[in-house]
Amino acid sequence: MTILLYDLVGEDAARPFSPHCWKTAFALAQKGLEFQSVPTRFLDVSTIEDGTTKTVPLIRDGGKLVADSFEIAVYLDDAYPDRPTLFGGEGGRAATRFVERWSQLTLHTFIGQAALMDIHDMLGPQDRAYFRKSREERFGKALEEVPVGRDEKVAAFRKALEPLRTLFWKQPFIGGDGPLFGDYIVAGALQWARVSSPFVLLEGDDPVAQWFERCLDLHGGLARRVPAAA
Repeated sequence: MTILLYDLVGEDAARPFSPHCWKTAFALAQKGLEFQSVPTRFLDVSTIEDGTTKTVPLIRDGGKLVADSFEIAVYLDDAYPDRPTLFGGEGGRAATRFVERWSQLTLHTFIGQAALMDIHDMLGPQDRAYFRKSREERFGKALEEVPVGRDEKVAAFRKALEPLRTLFWKQPFIGGDGPLFGDYIVAGALQWARVSSPFVLLEGDDPVAQWFERCLDLHGGLARRVPAAA
């Protein structure tokens, strides 16, 4: 049975952009599970599956609904233990919690500000109004002011990736010889930026950029099928 993945999109339904939904798409692909992406806009989220969730991703696997990207990954590993692992065991599952927190604090914080207007511009009119109101309340300033200075701040962002960069001197993926869910957490954040904004986060010769290119090629080029923002 095909799994449904409720996937956040903007005005163009063919351009899913949520980092959390991308984590889940990667995870489903690693498990070799057939899934169908259900394009879902911000204002649609509260209406899906009878209001089951306030956020996406949400998956329906037969009669089972699971929300939250990390909980979905845990569910997939538990429900399909005969398929490729996402964590490599309980220790890997616990360690991946650190990767998730690091990604949210280091990657999401910068990307969410640097790409904010670009994300706004890819939304439909009603979603734009919601997005502007909610983000201006969050940041306490006009939407247009939030990305100001991103060209100067990106150097500090790149420097903060040094632990990840040096890891790739020793192994091709965060998971070792092959990817695990920790890779998909970080790749999901960079895919969010890639799909949403033409702003250049990483220089081409950066080992992190080269690792991300490897991630784009995974699972038949799943992530590369969505073109980068121009």
